[in-house]
Amino acid sequence: MSLNSEHASHIAQVLIEALPYIQRFKDKTLVIKYGGNAMVDEGLKNSFARDVVLLKAVGINPVIVHGGGPQIGDLLERIGKQSEFIGGMRVTDSETMDVVEMVLGGQVNKSIVNLINSHGGRAVGLTGKDGSLICAEKLHVSRNNDDPANNVSELIDLGHVGKVKSIDTSVIDMLTHSDFIPVIAPIGVGEDGQSYNINADLVAGKLAEVLQAEKLILLTNTAGLLDKEGQLLTGLNVKQVDELIEQGVIYGGMLPKIGCALDAVQAGVTTAHIIDGRVQHAVLLEMFTDEGVGTLIRGGGR
Repeated sequence: MSLNSEHASHIAQVLIEALPYIQRFKDKTLVIKYGGNAMVDEGLKNSFARDVVLLKAVGINPVIVHGGGPQIGDLLERIGKQSEFIGGMRVTDSETMDVVEMVLGGQVNKSIVNLINSHGGRAVGLTGKDGSLICAEKLHVSRNNDDPANNVSELIDLGHVGKVKSIDTSVIDMLTHSDFIPVIAPIGVGEDGQSYNINADLVAGKLAEVLQAEKLILLTNTAGLLDKEGQLLTGLNVKQVDELIEQGVIYGGMLPKIGCALDAVQAGVTTAHIIDGRVQHAVLLEMFTDEGVGTLIRGGGR
């Protein structure tokens, strides 16, 4: 069946609009944090995989960092182990860490690799332990005592929860230069040989910094940053984002993502994007259209 003239014109316009972006980002590195609805909805999973394959096909180097909190919680529940969270972070004892490694480094990582490969890509799964990719250290958190008369911070032990100490990109460089797509589970190893569970947003941000990526893209279950009237905000600089935090427009669960995006652009990543992973082909729409589907943050503006 041949295209009618209106449909043909629309397709041609889409391709023409994408061309300058494809030219601009050729040979550039793009770090994508993959999580939320895009990881569980079948249609969204397949659209994400096709997006990644297309990016690689036009000469862009995508590097994927994924989460997997719900999947970890499901397996812990099946084995009768209660999940405990403090400040939004999972308390991770040795038994829980075994489950984290099994789920993130095994089940989730390999399912993403298989999905990308089934759409014609060449993905390779890694954890931060492979090739000494992520050197981690224990994350120490504190909280204030609930007694107002005794306002002393209490140090909380979250177990095998870590933060990024350093990143060695040798294995990623080798893979991207050989036309493979790295898919990374956010597990690091400490100098003591212990494994650590690290927030995937933080790993993606630090990886983007070290790789001096063109873009950091964080897939979320929201439309992006919204103002007090619920309108999407985009094209923001660091100063504007700081003002929005002070005004209370940015709060709660969005704050860590924003902090990750700000750190990245201030460390040399050209732009960071917080995009709506509930939209099919969200990555392509953000990369190759004038409007995009989320919030763009760029460096400078202080």
